[in-house]
Amino acid sequence: MKKLISRYIWFILGILINSFGIVFITKASLGTSPISSVPYVLSFRFPLSFGAFTFLLNMLFILGEVILLRRQFRPYQYLQIVVNMIFSSFIDISMTLLESFTPTHFASQILSLLVGCTILALGICIEVAPNVLVVPGEGIVKAISQVSRKKFGSVKVIFDVTLILTAACLSLLFFHHLNGLGIGTIISALLVGRIVNIIQKHLHILQRIPTAA
Repeated sequence: MKKLISRYIWFILGILINSFGIVFITKASLGTSPISSVPYVLSFRFPLSFGAFTFLLNMLFILGEVILLRRQFRPYQYLQIVVNMIFSSFIDISMTLLESFTPTHFASQILSLLVGCTILALGICIEVAPNVLVVPGEGIVKAISQVSRKKFGSVKVIFDVTLILTAACLSLLFFHHLNGLGIGTIISALLVGRIVNIIQKHLHILQRIPTAA
């Protein structure tokens, strides 16, 4: 039980770091991460926060998992709702914490983007190490992969591209130009996975995180 609690604590820590990393990327003002692109665009148009729209979208992802997996959707996976609440809430908290952080020069924006990608990658590494749950954005990709019998990585790429295109269409519909999307969205999509591989290879403290036997 002590080991299980420790695993969940590490998982939640990873979720919190994820949220902060996404906001750090967003604050670079070059576009947000692909998974957050739709909520971020919607937050400009409607009177709900970035975190609130993230929560709603993730609830749709969980519903999609239930529909796709049916009996294969295990009861413990409903804990993703709790994960969603923590993740989404901390996005808004992080937005408040970084409210005064507004890099203006392109060089500082790129630097902020790279720092944000690194923070997000670290959060992902810590999140997946305990092997307890998945966040809804990964859960729906895993469900689609399982049902379609396609590779997870291939489905993930298609899924991210679909989110970006959806966000772009919503932005053009609401504002007649791209709002909340930019080169940072593309860079984060290409870079975060590579940074994850580097961190997992060289950050040996990850090996000390308790995992399933």
